[in-house]
Amino acid sequence: MTPDALEQRVRAVVDAHRGDRGALLPILHGLQAEFGYVSHDMVPIVARELNLSRADVHGVVTFYHDFRPEPAGRTVVKICRAEACQSVGAEKLAEHAQQVFGVKLGQTTPDGSVTIEQVFCLGNCALGPAAQINGRMYGKLDEQRLDRLIRSAEGNA
Repeated sequence: MTPDALEQRVRAVVDAHRGDRGALLPILHGLQAEFGYVSHDMVPIVARELNLSRADVHGVVTFYHDFRPEPAGRTVVKICRAEACQSVGAEKLAEHAQQVFGVKLGQTTPDGSVTIEQVFCLGNCALGPAAQINGRMYGKLDEQRLDRLIRSAEGNA
């Protein structure tokens, strides 16, 4: 995408949320929805449009883990690592996923098929360890079930 085309699309998202109270977060969520990520190239455009410093916008983008600086994989796996899930095996599940896919938490496989992320509570504490795969919640996971669910999601991606 050309820089001019990027600027036009970013400005359209900004314009859609300009009147919102505390518009920065709705704008960043809008960019994430539109592009699938909030790139470093978008930060100065948003800053200029909202009369904020680049540092202010960058700080918000990097503070919240849901904003990605680059596209995620076709299948996104979010493994809960909060205390309730940790107590029933989430660490083992996270280690397994990293080993199977050969990436660390927060990374995407080189072929772009899977992104493994950590989150600190999915609100599914009674059914831990829990994970979210492409936005769908799963509980009572073990390594084998996680593998099956990811393979199934990859087939549908």
